[in-house]
Amino acid sequence: MLPVEEALAAVLSAAAGHATPRDVPLHDALGLVLAEDVRAPDPLPPFRASMKDGYAVVASDGPGEYPVITESRAGNDALGVVVGPGTVAYVTTGGPIPDGADAIVQVEDTEKVPATADGSKRVRILARATEGQDIRNVGCDIEKDSIVLKSGQHIGPAEIGLLATIGVTTVKVYPRPTIAVFSTGDELVQPATATLCRGQIRDSNRAMLLAAAVQQRCKVVDLGIAEDTEESIKKHMDAALHSNADIILTSGGVSMGDRDFVKPCLSKMGKIHFEKIQMKPGKPLTFAEITTQDSSKPSQTVLAFGLPGNPVSCMVCFNVFVVPAIRLLSSWSNPHLQRVHVRLSHPLRADPHRIEFHRAVIRWVLNDGSGRPGYVAESTGHQASSRLLSMKSANALLEVPSAGQTLAAGTSIQAIVISDIISSPSNELPAALNLLPSHFIPSAKSVSTDVPQVATSQDAVVKVAILTVSDTVSSGAGPDRSGPRAVSVVNSSSEKLGGATVVATAVVPDEVDRIKGILVQWSDIDCVNLILTLGGTGFTPRDVTPEATKSVIEKEAPGLTFVMLQESLKITPFAMLSRATVGIRGSTLIINMPGNPNAVAECMEALLPALKHALKQIKGDKREKHPRHLPHSQAAPVDQWERSFRAASVGKGCSCEP
Repeated sequence: MLPVEEALAAVLSAAAGHATPRDVPLHDALGLVLAEDVRAPDPLPPFRASMKDGYAVVASDGPGEYPVITESRAGNDALGVVVGPGTVAYVTTGGPIPDGADAIVQVEDTEKVPATADGSKRVRILARATEGQDIRNVGCDIEKDSIVLKSGQHIGPAEIGLLATIGVTTVKVYPRPTIAVFSTGDELVQPATATLCRGQIRDSNRAMLLAAAVQQRCKVVDLGIAEDTEESIKKHMDAALHSNADIILTSGGVSMGDRDFVKPCLSKMGKIHFEKIQMKPGKPLTFAEITTQDSSKPSQTVLAFGLPGNPVSCMVCFNVFVVPAIRLLSSWSNPHLQRVHVRLSHPLRADPHRIEFHRAVIRWVLNDGSGRPGYVAESTGHQASSRLLSMKSANALLEVPSAGQTLAAGTSIQAIVISDIISSPSNELPAALNLLPSHFIPSAKSVSTDVPQVATSQDAVVKVAILTVSDTVSSGAGPDRSGPRAVSVVNSSSEKLGGATVVATAVVPDEVDRIKGILVQWSDIDCVNLILTLGGTGFTPRDVTPEATKSVIEKEAPGLTFVMLQESLKITPFAMLSRATVGIRGSTLIINMPGNPNAVAECMEALLPALKHALKQIKGDKREKHPRHLPHSQAAPVDQWERSFRAASVGKGCSCEP
């Protein structure tokens, strides 16, 4: 049996040098690798442009009242008009700078004055400008003939925008390979088969491999199911070659049975590099090269993978060997999947003879058990190679060395990342949720996908949990902007809160039972000290966070609500529409905050002077007394306070809407 490293080296060696570039339309280039440098045919901007809405002036004129002789808006170049000393021109952001002007004064630094009798416009310039102020000169972003993208770069959305900016509509790239897929086995029937006869099973591998190839942005060819005969397998192989496939994937028929004909077929058609790997699962993996012999077109080297028939073995081998081959054929400079170091959250038994690719869920936590942030890993359960359930939800393969002993919880090992870590549905709430009524239990869909779920830290002095309440975020229709902002605010205010650490985050839709379930879980079972809910406090029919909160708290804390309202009214009068609730459940303080990210920071800043004191009192610290009140002689007069409050009620923004 060949070691995994040697087998992968053989695959990559065979794939090297076979990437062939071609021209594709810009809209088809996303995710591909550039095959040549791209130069800018024109400078950007192609004219002097204004960075702000304002007035183009002669900087040496200074403040004063001036006639507005022309307007230059985006798309209008005010051609032929010259701004001389003693005159100005109105310009919009991105608009061309009229000849003669050498600076921009933003609108905020000007004041309109009544027009003259003949209707001529005038403006008062309030600030002195410096030459070149707020002007983008020709080519300041991109110079003509400069290289904007280099050969070998991946094309993402930003690169698409850059290419469109310089007028490139066709690019030379390395396309993703075409992959032909078929399954082998007399026992296989189509997935749509309603009734199975004795000995039959539905073909899952082909559907799985086709989906995996599409996920890698490859073009796929579905060749169906081959019978366990040399003739049928040869027929399917020929069909794959005639489809101009770059890679052929078969599943099944590569073990030691008397009807396993994939290896003999590949041996006759090409060169077999290996047929057994020292790994678990996936030992009976066959890899071969086939060189086409068609006189009507140039010869082509096709990579053929005889994948194992067991579904898990098939999928593990696809990730470990086929994905790197796809990437190399697509001209990736580093074709290997990302590897990270993780700590085991539980003991794991190692195989005594082979390296094992153990299916697991990994997540980022603030404390991985070593006192530092890092990844922790949880097994997906029973790891039999036929049990496809072990691949469900897995976002990583743990590379468990062949030690033949049990690896203790906390052991650091390497993991191959096979899907998005932060979107893993395994970031579920603890098993203790089983103690709650079923209608309280949030579904996996309710778990945050934008803020990493974190394990509870027993060392935290103040444990904080953050709950984003949003139909949009929960359904995946939009990102969670408030949750990450709240985490950042808590982290930056940790000392002021008495050593606070965010130990849990989640997202739920605007549903009372879902919100209640999380609040009860975090308060009663996880013993969180402070819960911040974000959103759902306004007037719309779906805003139900206050109702859910009131149904679980035992005491209200209206003073904190008042302080947040007072702070928000400084920003916007719409803050008065907030129905936020603050209260205590057991030893937990629950605060409803607005859903706007800026409002979260503003409200937290207003509450900080009292929160540390409040949390200690909730814990029952008898030594925490109320701070001494100021003598009335030192307090602000009532009329002064009233004037301040009225002034705060007139805002100019809307960051603190409920």
